Amino acid sequence: MIKGFKEFITRGNVVDLAVAVVIGAAFGKVITAVVEGVITPIIAAVFGQPNLKSVGNFQINGADFSLGLVLDALFTFLATAAAIYFFVVMPLNALAARRAANEEVPEAAGPTEIELLTEIRDSLKK
Repeated sequence: MIKGFKEFITRGNVVDLAVAVVIGAAFGKVITAVVEGVITPIIAAVFGQPNLKSVGNFQINGADFSLGLVLDALFTFLATAAAIYFFVVMPLNALAARRAANEEVPEAAGPTEIELLTEIRDSLKK
């Protein structure tokens, strides 16, 4: 069981996945900082609030509701998804398409030059 686990861990896919998770977490923090530091203050300023989390707060029977908190999470998610799509997915798709286009297509096996010349000679004799 331990040998199987060791083989699983040392496979390239697991290492690649671990690297992707670490980079993704760091990338997510950068996007969150951009959203919280730039985008949400602009939106909050439109509503006249100090931050987006203060927008749309209300109470019903002592229960606090915050639409701004949901909007903040939504903007962070959308910005992260857009950044991953435009800076990771699209370049990788373009790279894969470029590699596929550059792959050599094997030529179909056809008659050799000697066979063609023999065929032409025989046709001329007839």
